[in-house]
Amino acid sequence: MTNSARESILGSIRTHLAASVPFNDHLVNPANPVILSKIDSTSRSLPELFKESVEFVAGHCIITTDTKDVLSRIIRDLNGQRIAISDDPEVKRLLYATDLEIEELGIAPDAHDIFRFDVGISTAQAAIAETGTLVLDSACERHRLVSLVPPVHIAIINASSIVETLSDALTLLQKDKEISPAITFITGPSRTADIELTLAIGVHGPRELYVIVNGSK
Repeated sequence: MTNSARESILGSIRTHLAASVPFNDHLVNPANPVILSKIDSTSRSLPELFKESVEFVAGHCIITTDTKDVLSRIIRDLNGQRIAISDDPEVKRLLYATDLEIEELGIAPDAHDIFRFDVGISTAQAAIAETGTLVLDSACERHRLVSLVPPVHIAIINASSIVETLSDALTLLQKDKEISPAITFITGPSRTADIELTLAIGVHGPRELYVIVNGSK
């Protein structure tokens, strides 16, 4: 890299940093870059707060008592034909209970096959209401490729697994055993600002995230 090119890149980074608003006690919605105050959780349940946080980071979240119907509607709206799912039996049961006509279904496909699927479906073992973050534990299901590679990721979680903070989530995962060595944290669609601090969605992973919160008792 020439000195002039290096200086040009560094100059652009300095300009963007100088123009940035200090984070402090604010959050920025990447889909609508307006500075907003932190979400007040005093008047909302954890599922409601989680839903608001997911949408705040450009994800979609539906709280429902009919997970099968919502899953079917999302896939139909997406026109998903090649579906990859984790090896969680509940995901398989829900998908088979729908009336969808699917061209191809892959159960925890390997790295060689995963790139041909357009939708990935997994569960999540916990979720953090404060940040809208999904927590996926690899000890519970083979989810990593399914949740990180297809253009759309659909995650299913029980309302009872939503906690307030990261510390609460790690405590929930640990219980009476050691925490798995491979835990995936997902907050909204994949995003990066590697090049001149310009935000891009879906470069390194799913460009859309749908979370279905099963609110049944």
